[in-house]
Amino acid sequence: MRPYRTQKISLKNDYPCPCRRRGRLKPIILTEALGCDRCQQIFVVKENGQVIEQLSSIYQKQTWRWTGHRWANVYPGLSGKSLSALFVVIVLLPLITAIVLPIVLYRLSSDNIIFWGIACSLLIATLVIVLWLAYRH
Repeated sequence: MRPYRTQKISLKNDYPCPCRRRGRLKPIILTEALGCDRCQQIFVVKENGQVIEQLSSIYQKQTWRWTGHRWANVYPGLSGKSLSALFVVIVLLPLITAIVLPIVLYRLSSDNIIFWGIACSLLIATLVIVLWLAYRH
């Protein structure tokens, strides 16, 4: 990864919003903060004007540095390897379970096979929807 050059954030300028592509960060009068005109998020300027931090995210603080052309995330999220492992655990593991569980249940009782097949399918669909909601942008 190439290192990026950080530029000082001026409270007199407006910048693109790091959360939304179309939003613009504009200075909030009498504060050291910037607000997005599209998503209504508020960002505080920190570390001698080098970093902005999103105020609304209580559990996971998101911070960005301005490179002159775009925002660079200070604490990047999941890497490609982490996402691959997450995919295996959340999608493939239930899928394998959905294949193996009906076979095992068929050996035990042939009356409940349809019920457990539907239950496993609903579980997989729920996990896929949760993943989609968590990672959509």
